[in-house]
Amino acid sequence: MSTKYQVIFLFFIVCNFTSSAQTLRKRTTLLMGGRFDITIVANDSVTAEQNIDAIINEITRIENLISDWKPDSQVSEVNQNAGIRPVKVDKEVFELTQRAIQFSELTNGGFDISFAAMDKIWKFDGSMTAMPSAEAIQKSVEKVGYKNIILDSVQSTIFLKLKGMKIGFGALGEGYATDKCRDIMLAKGVKAGIINGSGDMSTWGKQPNGKAWNIGITNPFHPEKLVAVIPLKQDAVTTSGSYEKFVVFDGKRYSHIINPATGYPATGLCSVTVFGPNAETANGLSTSLMVLGKTAGLLLLNKYADYSCIMMTDDGKVVKSKNFRIKKFKARL
Repeated sequence: MSTKYQVIFLFFIVCNFTSSAQTLRKRTTLLMGGRFDITIVANDSVTAEQNIDAIINEITRIENLISDWKPDSQVSEVNQNAGIRPVKVDKEVFELTQRAIQFSELTNGGFDISFAAMDKIWKFDGSMTAMPSAEAIQKSVEKVGYKNIILDSVQSTIFLKLKGMKIGFGALGEGYATDKCRDIMLAKGVKAGIINGSGDMSTWGKQPNGKAWNIGITNPFHPEKLVAVIPLKQDAVTTSGSYEKFVVFDGKRYSHIINPATGYPATGLCSVTVFGPNAETANGLSTSLMVLGKTAGLLLLNKYADYSCIMMTDDGKVVKSKNFRIKKFKARL
């Protein structure tokens, strides 16, 4: 569920072009436990660098609120008090938790921010020689369950009913941060940029040469090749995938992305790329579709008219949602 359990198949293609009116600046840094690539178009390099600094400050602020690996964050306080007492959190954290639980309800627990308490019984480092027992799998998710997250909107508190429960925003946090930063840049009048948080991208505007940002989708079976190059304007795109980390038992491929409702790995899909206006929602959808599989995943996506997807099945087939809006798209396998 978390970003560290996802393989990223996306990258963006930028022309090295600078006009007398605009300059493009890019910076890479480590935030929220992963890599952020920040690209800003501005009238001069000083302004561009100042805007990148502002983005990094905002991501750091969000990280200090929601990162479950930072012991003094609000989310860590919630986890430390599981089974003990409700914890008052900022409205921002409360509403992010509300939206995550909505995904859980739509997927019957296939998406669940309490996945953080899951026992790591599946090994994808080559050491597994047999599947875990059904009893071990069932036990691994004993402390997982979004229905045991109690929200009080009046007091703005979060309470985890069971001792040992944990919540984590690895499957939404980077997308949420990139969206927030894009909103800040748009409010400042910054005309173009890309914020890429470990493969969760929020884009707006155009490159200095007037062309759209181009997003390349890597073929998971041939990483040196692209499935497609897709132009974006003010959009978001995220990918969830598992082609590097999986095990095979009795001819069936089990991915490292685990269904938190069952404890069993996802099967059937090796990557899902979702496009839409919002990276937080796109990330929740890409993770959910990987867990649900092709048929149930496409039914879920139908509830989100502004979002579309490309899926790659375990046997190498490309599946597009009906509303995929790039008419000239052609898979390059």
